Amino acid sequence: MIKEEKLVYSVIKEDDTTNKEIVFKIKQNNDRNMYIIHRSLIQQLSEQRQGSACTKTRGQVRGGGKKPWKQKGTGRARAGSIRSPLWRGGGVIFGPATRNYAQKINKKEKQLALRTLIYNKFRDTLVIDNLLDDLQEPNTKNIINQLQKLGIYTNKKERILIIVDKKNKNLFLSVRNLQNIELIAANQLNVLSIIKAQKLLITINGLNKINEIYNG
Repeated sequence: MIKEEKLVYSVIKEDDTTNKEIVFKIKQNNDRNMYIIHRSLIQQLSEQRQGSACTKTRGQVRGGGKKPWKQKGTGRARAGSIRSPLWRGGGVIFGPATRNYAQKINKKEKQLALRTLIYNKFRDTLVIDNLLDDLQEPNTKNIINQLQKLGIYTNKKERILIIVDKKNKNLFLSVRNLQNIELIAANQLNVLSIIKAQKLLITINGLNKINEIYNG
C-alpha cells in the first residue's frame, strides 16, 4: 500500500547557519521496499558486466578439416580432426560465449527503490543552499574547507555522495581528486551510489529535481 511520508530537512547555508526548512513529501510502499531495492541493485550490477568472455568450439577453430590418419591399421586411437576438444589447440567444450546480462526493471519500481533509499538515509542527509556554484576555476582546497564547515572530513574513510541539480565543470574538477567523494547529477541518481554512501549532501535545487523526477 502506497502512503505519503514527510521529510523535513534543515537547509544549511555556506556560513553553516540554518534559517529555513524544506519539506520533502515522498511516496512509500512499505510492503515491497527491500525487495524492490534488491531488484534494482541486481539490475544495475548486471548491466555493468561486459559479457565478453568467449571461447571457440571445434567448429570455430581454424583448420582440422582433414582426418589426421586413416581410421584403421595404424595402431593409434581413431581421430577425425586435429581440432577435437581432446587435442591441444582444439575447441572448448561448453565454454563461455558472449552474452548480454542486462535485466529489465519497470520505471516505477526503480523510482520506488530510489525514494526508499532517500527515505532510509534521512538521518545521514544534509541539505545545503548551494555548493560553491560561483567557482571561477577548479579549487579542491575550497571544497575541502566548505565540507569541513559542514562536519564532513575528506581524510576519513566514509563515502560522501554529493547530489546537485546539474554538474558544474569547475565543481566536478574540484572534487574528482577526492577519493571518498562522488558527485552526481539528480537525474543520474542510482541505487548503488546511494547504498555505498555513508552521507548524502544535496543542494536545494538537486532535492527539487529529485522530487520532480522520482516522486511521480
